[in-house]
Amino acid sequence: MFKADVATLFPDMCESVLSCSIVGRARKFGLVDVNVYNIRDYSLDKHKKVDDYPYGGGRGMLMQADPIYRCYDYVCFSRNSKPIVVYLSPKGVAFSQAKALEYSRCGQPLFLLCGHYEGVDQRLIDEIVDEEVSIGDYVVTGGELPALVILDAIIRLVPSVLSSEECFVLDSHFDGLLEYPQYTRPKVWHNVEVPDVLLSGHHENIRKWRLEKSLELTAKRRPDILDR
Repeated sequence: MFKADVATLFPDMCESVLSCSIVGRARKFGLVDVNVYNIRDYSLDKHKKVDDYPYGGGRGMLMQADPIYRCYDYVCFSRNSKPIVVYLSPKGVAFSQAKALEYSRCGQPLFLLCGHYEGVDQRLIDEIVDEEVSIGDYVVTGGELPALVILDAIIRLVPSVLSSEECFVLDSHFDGLLEYPQYTRPKVWHNVEVPDVLLSGHHENIRKWRLEKSLELTAKRRPDILDR
């Protein structure tokens, strides 16, 4: 079973997403085990403070190491296992479909650390973080949205979460290409007809057409993928 824990300052934000749609159903039926932890619960400060000014000056606040470490230590104890610690950071390596598949099959719990403010004390990163991961070359307010994106991408690859592997093996990026165009009823909409090949019932011709369209779309929109 895929297992993951999210350490955040905004647990309600995470729970609201993780309780919906495919991910919510997977949790409800016990196909995955995902928990959300409020880092403030592990602060020893009477006001549950978890941040302070950075040494050396500069704007903004920095998340302190100790509350995060206490949360991590509790999760390790609860799981009776050391998780793979993933810190969501714009300085991290780019997340990909291949990485989602790797995490879905790794057999080890994930601990997703959501930073905020100006980030996290480097000493905490050096001590517990295994990987820093980014969802793109831009900055968002905190690590919650990246963590949710990553969990959604992983969980849909977990066995039995979707009705069959065909639901994801034909997706964009799974085989290195963007997905081909798809159509549904009615046959004609706004004077545009569904391509005849898709109505032919000839599976090999349909397969070839889809591959051709995937190649065309990838070459047009993401030539860097073909270069790789």
